[in-house]
Amino acid sequence: MPDLTVPPTPPVYLSALLAREDLGLRQIAGPSDPDTAIHWAHVSEMPDPYPYLLGGELLLTAGVHIPEAAGSGTYFADYVSRIVEAGGVALGFGVAPVHDTVPRALVAACDDYDLPLLEVPPPTPFTRVARAVWQLMAQARLAELRRITEAQQSLAAAASRPDPVPSVLRQLAQRVSGHAVLYGPDGTEIATAGRGASGVETREAREAREALAGLARVVRPPAAAAPSPTSPSSSTSASPTSPTSPTSATDTVPGAHLAAYALGTGQGFVLGVAAPDRAPGDHTIASVAAVLLSLLTGEHQSRTGADRSSALVRLLLGAPPEEVASLLGGERWLVVHAAPDAGTTTAPDPVAASALGAALGSALIDQTPEVVRVLLPADREPAPQPGWTLGVSAAVTPEDWPAADTQAARALARARATRTPLVRHGSSGRAGLAELLPHDEAEAHARTLLAPLAAHPALVETLRTWLSLHGSWDRTAVALAVHRNTVRQRIARCAALLETDLDDPDVRMELWFALGRV
Repeated sequence: MPDLTVPPTPPVYLSALLAREDLGLRQIAGPSDPDTAIHWAHVSEMPDPYPYLLGGELLLTAGVHIPEAAGSGTYFADYVSRIVEAGGVALGFGVAPVHDTVPRALVAACDDYDLPLLEVPPPTPFTRVARAVWQLMAQARLAELRRITEAQQSLAAAASRPDPVPSVLRQLAQRVSGHAVLYGPDGTEIATAGRGASGVETREAREAREALAGLARVVRPPAAAAPSPTSPSSSTSASPTSPTSPTSATDTVPGAHLAAYALGTGQGFVLGVAAPDRAPGDHTIASVAAVLLSLLTGEHQSRTGADRSSALVRLLLGAPPEEVASLLGGERWLVVHAAPDAGTTTAPDPVAASALGAALGSALIDQTPEVVRVLLPADREPAPQPGWTLGVSAAVTPEDWPAADTQAARALARARATRTPLVRHGSSGRAGLAELLPHDEAEAHARTLLAPLAAHPALVETLRTWLSLHGSWDRTAVALAVHRNTVRQRIARCAALLETDLDDPDVRMELWFALGRV
């Protein structure tokens, strides 16, 4: 099955499921491979489950679909072959109430097609098996997140040491149980850590080191080095504007999984990683190391670059934003959320994101698959940018950066809905009646009025957007990325909880006033 069908969660291994004594599962056919990975559990009584499978399933059935004469024909062979063809990894057969035993022809078919067959005893409902899969998956995910978090903290601490580059490489090699190398623009090994760093290596290790050096040539920018010979077989991710210069590449050689990352300085530095296994979180951990090494190997002759990297490291180490803001230059800040115009079909790439940041006057850029976020001093007034839709927050101090991020997101949603190139938070520009009331009294009134919605953030956000767009169902649906019927249901729920008529202009005006105070 294509990789797109595999969910972004750690798999559950069949051996772990069989080890659950509360389930009482027993494997009675198929290969006994402890590394068989299950990505989800699915119940189906269809005679042909192929159209309903995505791949990676433990398919559970009680055999309701089995005809009486199935054992004398090819029914079971056809049934099992379709499961295997769809990418199913195991079959669980529930004993009772339909069948007293697992049909022998089904056992034989699973052996023939190398499909693990589990006997599910009568006391075990399928829902318990499915719940066990989700529990094991959640445990694996939690363990992976904990491992990544601990690695990020140790890498950030290493970057603040007196010998930051070797320290980061040592931490990276330790976290992936492998070998890490920093290559210079000419391909030489500037620093190395982990397995094989002592100078004593086997033939297999030497071949892996040579392959890793070759992989580094694949991702090194052409301007930083001469054209390299034919690269090894690898999977790469590259900016569409520079197909000859991928940002990362992977390869596999006997005994090692290899990865190379071009550092973001553009000077030709490359991080190479070799590990005996490729654990789910290794790429994330290596990417964090690559970001830190990009800062450490960049041009720090300018005070701005050194201060920016110092601010980033301090933030990673837990310093509050107000303590590092002075290093970035500015007392008040704007957050800008930018998305490609509606007619653009491709997601923003790093080059486009950098160009946008340069146009707005800031190098503090965060690129996500959906939007580009830019943090810039408040004295740099953002202007509409060709090809982009912008949402801009109010000017805030560093301790209010999270609130400004929310403001910018709301402004961008409104800009998209109204097809406006740039929308500022609170852009009416008029003082209004709100300025005539004491601030504390206004906030108290707003909290009291909106109290019935306090436990429903989605309703509050929907009401805010709907009112800001003058009650337009379609534009509200676009701004919130939901169906228009969902908007109607939420607004009706708001009216019921507030016990008011939202068609009344006075009610709308009062609610809009209250929403502006919370």
